[in-house]
Amino acid sequence: MGLKLLRRGQFWYLRGSVCGTHVYRSTKLENRRLADALRVRTEREIAEEHAFGVSATKTFADAAEAYLASGGSGRFLEPLLSRLGKSRLNAITQNDLDAAARELSPNAQPETRNRQCYTPFVAVWNEAVLNDWARSRKWRRPRKPKGTRVVRSVARTGTAPVEYDRAATFVATMSPAPAMLMTALFYTGLRPIELFALEAPDIDIAKRWLVVRSSKIGEPRGVPLHWFLAEWLGPLVTRGGIVFRTHKGQPYPPTQGGGGQLKSAITGARSRSGIMDISPYTARHSVSTQLVVNGIHPHIKDQILGHAVDDMSRRYTNVPQRPMIEAIDTLPVPDAWRGLPWVADPLKWVNRLVEGTGRRTDLERDVSGG
Repeated sequence: MGLKLLRRGQFWYLRGSVCGTHVYRSTKLENRRLADALRVRTEREIAEEHAFGVSATKTFADAAEAYLASGGSGRFLEPLLSRLGKSRLNAITQNDLDAAARELSPNAQPETRNRQCYTPFVAVWNEAVLNDWARSRKWRRPRKPKGTRVVRSVARTGTAPVEYDRAATFVATMSPAPAMLMTALFYTGLRPIELFALEAPDIDIAKRWLVVRSSKIGEPRGVPLHWFLAEWLGPLVTRGGIVFRTHKGQPYPPTQGGGGQLKSAITGARSRSGIMDISPYTARHSVSTQLVVNGIHPHIKDQILGHAVDDMSRRYTNVPQRPMIEAIDTLPVPDAWRGLPWVADPLKWVNRLVEGTGRRTDLERDVSGG
């Protein structure tokens, strides 16, 4: 029968059936020539889907739209869409991805190209896999050549690990609310945006497990809960809602872009501690490095940090994994960190400020018993 164009108000509509699929929808086009071109394309896509399956017609743009609808981040996606948006998923190759990355970031370092091109592409691809539009596959990412050293003129904080004693000294100079958040980052390896969105039902203190519902790779994942966090997180979980909040009780805005939500707290801690090389992302690098130093198997380390995307890891998102819990427990806890006053009663301290910031509610232990 095929599809026909019908005028309804200002727009042209498609109506008819192709290969048993009935269609009646607006083209959202006023121009008949453009509407007719859409009619021809729609007929072809329906016929191909009927013959070869839906995966034969889905494009990278379709997958990106689904990824954004499921709560994925649009950061860095626009350039990729301009380069690969019209490409059918089943036709995209490793060479196509590499060529797009070179074109979009011709002068970037491998790690920058990985972050701005490969990571958002893989997140969209994983969404397509979940929708059965594409097959699961391992995409090769850029690596820094072995034996080379790239000297940067300006070092950027957050790109290198620090010792946990140093991190403890830094966190000790922060107000309790941001100190709690930074502590959680150093003992989970989560990305800041993942921690900002964490809600009480996502954490099971007894089972030492938490679930990130929407991660950077576009899939939920399970994360082990370090014993130190299990010691004091309980009251924040019992409170309900968003777990980590500002001293005013407001959620941290879940914005991509790297810790701007903690800028004032980080700046103040640098001034008070004299430590200038710590930012929210420092925690993730520190967790990764410390796990390697502790002899943790790379596969377990990657699962903890959310790098692993194998089917088995996704299938058991909500199931606590004993090897992962044992691995995260190898992260050291300096006495100075465990001895911070808010650890004993986080809800009592969460609205206080460190000396010199706002109200004078200094971080000294309350000896009055009040």
